[in-house]
Amino acid sequence: MKIKTVDKTYEEVLALPEAVHKRPVRQAKFWRGLLKTVSAGELKQVNFQYNQDSSMEEIEKKEPCLYLMNHSSFIDLKIAATLIYPKPYHIVCTSDGFVGKENLMRALGCIPTRKFVTDVTLVKDMMHVSKKLKSSILMYPEASYSFDGTATPLPRGLAKCIKMLGIPVVMIKTSGAFLRDPLYNNLQLRNVDVSADMKCILTKEQVAEFPAKKIHELLRESFSFDYFKEQMENQIEVTEDFRADGLDRVLYKCPHCQTEGKTKGRGILLTCDNCGKRYTLTELGSMQAEDGNTEFAHIPDWYRWERKCVREEIINGSYQLDIPVKIGIMKDMKAIYMVGEGRLTHNQEGFHLTGCDGALDYRQLPSASYSLYSDYFWYEIGDVICIGDSQMLYYCFPQTEESVVAKTRLAAEELYRQNLTESSK
Repeated sequence: MKIKTVDKTYEEVLALPEAVHKRPVRQAKFWRGLLKTVSAGELKQVNFQYNQDSSMEEIEKKEPCLYLMNHSSFIDLKIAATLIYPKPYHIVCTSDGFVGKENLMRALGCIPTRKFVTDVTLVKDMMHVSKKLKSSILMYPEASYSFDGTATPLPRGLAKCIKMLGIPVVMIKTSGAFLRDPLYNNLQLRNVDVSADMKCILTKEQVAEFPAKKIHELLRESFSFDYFKEQMENQIEVTEDFRADGLDRVLYKCPHCQTEGKTKGRGILLTCDNCGKRYTLTELGSMQAEDGNTEFAHIPDWYRWERKCVREEIINGSYQLDIPVKIGIMKDMKAIYMVGEGRLTHNQEGFHLTGCDGALDYRQLPSASYSLYSDYFWYEIGDVICIGDSQMLYYCFPQTEESVVAKTRLAAEELYRQNLTESSK
């Protein structure tokens, strides 16, 4: 899937009128049927099956509810469109998904929001949907696809939002969707079966009764998963010879020589160009060194080690990102405006983006967000790091050979936690 881009100067973008907020409109049954119909083909390809827990019987047939779903790949929406049908529902969707097709997205029932940006308007829109339109809501609270096949952080404000909505909460949990199309693998689909489980995790009465803290803990438990572990336990084979393509985006640091940015994922191998050590990504999803010790056979363990290394850099003050970037800006839903080149830095002070011949100078504190909107091969343009606020989003496309997206997300999360800890003292 691609996105509309337009070349403009930074000054021209600043002069554009502000986007006008529009309330969600009622979703026509035609669109629900269409979404389900167009989803059928791919779901048939993956032998899709699902299990509906008996707890779903506690929800009345026409009662609005909040559907929460883990986010693994684009097939998630097709699964939801099939399981929720024929109930009316609105989809909380990243605002850049509206670019160039706003009217269609609104007709489908989508509610735009800016990822990892405080959005009070979103809560108001969700209240409008559930109370006025009597419609359910589909939400991917992780906001971004998983890099390593495990859960990403959930927003703490979600529990309070659930309390305000006062409607039942349903969890849709997929299996196989990540293995079929992991984000790092350049949209190359694997031959893997996909399934889903649907369960009511909070009744309307429990939402009213439970404190927000208890709801948050329940959500964390529901969003606990490890797809590589699941693959090994269920002996799911991924036999494609491109399964390690792009794996260096996740496993960017060599545990043997400790060098960053020199790993390369090609075919079924991850190779460190610095020390020469090679690892095979097996058909069952584990890493296996060709020679010597396998430091981390389990990919999430390798990723957790990288997080630990980033945390240590932050503590000792050595963490620093400083890279050239191409810059895209989203100010309205007509296009992503490509405004030229600049430089993005990230350290204990947060993000600092400069460019456009000195006209652009944007800073973002570590406390601004608990995570980072970062993506691989974003709309087929390239890897991206997105920062910004309610007024404007800045899409930064790294112009380096090294893959920096995963480390930057880890650093943003660790800096936020450090800031939160220090502020609570």
